[in-house]
Amino acid sequence: MEPEEFDSDVLRQFVLAFKKGKLKPIVKSQPVPKNNKGPVKVVVGKTFDTIVMDPKNDVLIEFYAPWCGHCKKLEPVYNELGKKYKNEKNLVIAKMDATANDVMSDRYKVEGFPTIYFAPRNKKNNPIKFEGGDRDLEHLSKFIEEHATKLSRTKEEL
Repeated sequence: MEPEEFDSDVLRQFVLAFKKGKLKPIVKSQPVPKNNKGPVKVVVGKTFDTIVMDPKNDVLIEFYAPWCGHCKKLEPVYNELGKKYKNEKNLVIAKMDATANDVMSDRYKVEGFPTIYFAPRNKKNNPIKFEGGDRDLEHLSKFIEEHATKLSRTKEEL
């Protein structure tokens, strides 16, 4: 509630609108990127539902802070990961500045940076947190391969 003037009538109208489900939440969000064609998709508060919660795709999402040293160290590895899987139609490699955007689901808890989750396309409300492995190309790739619901076969497998 962000009223210009506050009195009992404004509060009553707000509560009635809330009870009827007519209010939209205020979402902290950076502007939606005009060009989001890179190997790592940029997610902002306003696009969290359309990208991360999209039931057609598996999504690996990194929640980062621009000032975080671990995040800066991870960035080139994460970009390489995006390039490795860029031809996978049902897999999105994404990142979100968690200091400038609201995370629109309480299932994605961010308590430190970077925090990485895998959101399977058929279980968006049960994301799998990346824990315990090195944040390198090998371990992140293994994590994706382990949890992906639909990956195309690579040449090495044939």
